[in-house]
Amino acid sequence: MREPGEGRPSRLWILFAALVVALAAIAAGCGGDDEGAGQTGGATTGGQASGEAIKIGIFANNEGPFAPFEGQTWGGAMLPLINRGATPVSGDPTKGVENAVIAGHPIEIVYGGSDATPDKAVEEARRLVEQEKVDILVGPLSGSEGIAVANYSKEQPGVTFVNGISGAQDTTLKVRSPNFFRFHNDGTQWTAGLGDYAYNTLGWRNVVTIGDDYDFPYSQIAGFVAEFCSIGGNVSKRLWPALGEEDYSSFITQIPEDVDGFFMGVGGTGTVAFVKQYEQLRGNLADRIMGGIFMTDPVILKELGNQVVGVVTAGMTAGDSQESSYLDYSSGLDTAYPDLKGTASSVFAYGYYTAMEAIAQGLEQVKGDLSGDQAAFMDALANLELDAPLGTIKLDENRQAIMDNFLQQIVKDNTGDDVPDVKTIKTIPQVDQTFAGAFSPETPSPDRTNPPCKAGTPPPWTKQGGGG
Repeated sequence: MREPGEGRPSRLWILFAALVVALAAIAAGCGGDDEGAGQTGGATTGGQASGEAIKIGIFANNEGPFAPFEGQTWGGAMLPLINRGATPVSGDPTKGVENAVIAGHPIEIVYGGSDATPDKAVEEARRLVEQEKVDILVGPLSGSEGIAVANYSKEQPGVTFVNGISGAQDTTLKVRSPNFFRFHNDGTQWTAGLGDYAYNTLGWRNVVTIGDDYDFPYSQIAGFVAEFCSIGGNVSKRLWPALGEEDYSSFITQIPEDVDGFFMGVGGTGTVAFVKQYEQLRGNLADRIMGGIFMTDPVILKELGNQVVGVVTAGMTAGDSQESSYLDYSSGLDTAYPDLKGTASSVFAYGYYTAMEAIAQGLEQVKGDLSGDQAAFMDALANLELDAPLGTIKLDENRQAIMDNFLQQIVKDNTGDDVPDVKTIKTIPQVDQTFAGAFSPETPSPDRTNPPCKAGTPPPWTKQGGGG
């Protein structure tokens, strides 16, 4: 395991670099009113480093089934700082940036890492908060980690916690920590549109679900079940391999041949293993599967290629967007970190990007003032309407994102890079965490059997609910 901080610039070096920038600005006659000052590549810079340093701890997974995505998380997190004038230390985003300044305050980045387990995540959060004394903590990555860290955040009311990309529903809907914020959809929200497409477009009536046996897939499958069953569909079996499973053959053989299809919520390195093993045992799966959020990750698409062409999935990113804001975000990531080229649509990159962009905008609103247990800063975050690359993100009363979700299909490569493309079929606007009333703080937490499959009032974005 790489030790936290290994190969990263020391705090002394970062502060020294910030001081050099400040002195250079003074020597050049800082404080001028030249038109266009403070702009670089169209993004507002952090300005001069004159205030106290703000320490931001960041941690994702550097071990376990999501370790291959660590670079993407850090690339996304560093981009808002780079857009404000910071420079990457190297092509490895986990090594941080130099000369990061927000609202006149030098930003010190402290590295952390975990392994997708709640105990390790809390251990690392404690280290960063209680030993490294970070002011703001960004993370974690995985579902059960998020619930654990959100509970821990209640012990540290004077520290701001901003979720990385952990997607378990309970993290915000049940824990409801006043100093924990999530600027992206949870796993349930990410499935909006899939049940409707399965029932009304594919004609599925009887399905099986399969997902890793922990909190995030519970949330993913909960959303699909709630939507599909509310319309009239049936889920006859739910299969739960352990997170990190390598041999899925016994689970694949449990999927009845006569079901219409199945929803696959196996994630991380397991996505690739499952798809390859399914093809060996059962043949082409593209016309029988709906994929979870990881299916369209650029790294996974590159690995699986034509094996997944035709699969329909959904999530918070749309790699085919031609909106200028998204193209700027994508090209910015490609330029800053060439090794990450083409990964802007990854939820890992985008989730950590929205987290850091929200932090930056919040700090700018309060001019970097973290006094009074960060009350003004937390209030700024709670009321922030983030103009993100793929649409506005705002928070509900539990500090949980309300944002667009995108129904997508994996299609043949049209760009010549031998990686399948992703086509957006439909945009479901501003999906909230209650999933149009299906979930609340009082409903049972998503788990192996909850929610039950039952007919009800379909969400408004479905055909039966009045949607297109």
